[in-house]
Amino acid sequence: MNEKEIAEIRRRFNPERSNITAVHGCYVSAQGEIVSQFGQSLGGMAQEETESILSVLKRTLSGTLGRQLNDIVFDTRQVVDSEEHRLLMALRDSGLKDEGLTEAFYRRVMESVSMEGPYLILLAHDKYDVPYKASDGAPNPDGSCDVFTYVLCSICPVKETKPALRYDVPGSVICSRDADWLISPPELGFMFPAFDDRSANIYNALYYTKKTDDNHPEFVEGFFKVEPSMPADMQKETFKEVLAESLEEECSYSVVQELQGRLTELVEEHKASKNPEPLTVSKNTLGHMLEDCGVAPEKTEAFKEKFDEAFDGGALSPGNLINTKEMVIEAPGVTIKLEPDYGDLVETKIVDGRRYIMVRVEGDIEFNGLNVQFDSPGAV
Repeated sequence: MNEKEIAEIRRRFNPERSNITAVHGCYVSAQGEIVSQFGQSLGGMAQEETESILSVLKRTLSGTLGRQLNDIVFDTRQVVDSEEHRLLMALRDSGLKDEGLTEAFYRRVMESVSMEGPYLILLAHDKYDVPYKASDGAPNPDGSCDVFTYVLCSICPVKETKPALRYDVPGSVICSRDADWLISPPELGFMFPAFDDRSANIYNALYYTKKTDDNHPEFVEGFFKVEPSMPADMQKETFKEVLAESLEEECSYSVVQELQGRLTELVEEHKASKNPEPLTVSKNTLGHMLEDCGVAPEKTEAFKEKFDEAFDGGALSPGNLINTKEMVIEAPGVTIKLEPDYGDLVETKIVDGRRYIMVRVEGDIEFNGLNVQFDSPGAV
């Protein structure tokens, strides 16, 4: 799925546009036991409660592609005949009306997920009459080209609040409030099938994780029976290791700064183009960038080999390799932060055998928030 397709489905999660008439769920204790199951109609709820439930479900479609949102790809064998795929297809086709199927689904989730404390498994089913769009992308509200039927699952931690004091307005008194259990935003979840080219793709699911350093690989392996992708934060750390080990002495400040600048420029150009497809870079693209930065050919080849080993030759999102929002230069006891556009204000020098980081200053400077002047030459 691309950004436009995700946004199109996200817009479904409001009371006016959604065909979600009920939400189904299962409350699981901290010991991993089913406490209760429920199917709750949205029609009998107050609008504020309905909006809150749809908002929780909608969070499962939030984040950035390649970071919080990733494709789950089933192979042909799984689609033709596998327990995991049959369950998802049956769940979608039943409209969540088969209690045996929903319970089987809950138990499969419980067997696969690792969560601390109690949690809630939420399930929703939606039928979307996909409006026809002309070749220029303009929607035609009078026509429908397909009906996209899907299920959305959100797995939400349930956390206990602390007892507190509250003010009772009708009684005009201060009284105690007991501890309560609140539903937190989803920790992980998915949509099946994927909405690719604005139609159902039963070979894919869209997988969500709240954290970029932990994509719950145990759930991906246990529930979907596919190889989990490397978490976004781990991709960044692994990329740093690949650069350092392959470039060795050529992993200089100027080379890394130039590479950061090129990748940041690539991200900005992609954003300006409004291309909904996710931006990725391959080992060859990165290799060409390193050559343009002055890295020797043998070091570039070493980089591509190590990149292959670390990432199985796959293309990665530039946002998972560098911080496109700021540059951070660190030394013992010193941290310098800059916006990427100001990277050329910094240079490194060796003076009398000592290493220095030089920052060219343009405009006023502050010391602990106080505007100060430069010392005059020769001032003590």
